[in-house]
Amino acid sequence: MLRYGLTALAILLFLLTLRRSGERAGRLAERLETMEKTHDAQRRMLQAAARRPHSRDDLAERLRHGQF
Repeated sequence: MLRYGLTALAILLFLLTLRRSGERAGRLAERLETMEKTHDAQRRMLQAAARRPHSRDDLAERLRHGQF
């Protein structure tokens, strides 16, 4: 009888550990997705900053040629 109790306890502990591991994996996946979105936004901002006119004269030139 004690053997069945220990087996049931071992199975229960295994399932709880498995559940906790799954929750941790879910949180890590969510964190990764958030980091990817943040990285994408930062990359787009850096690309936009690289294309910006460097002076007022450059801006005026772009506006004259309709390239803004």
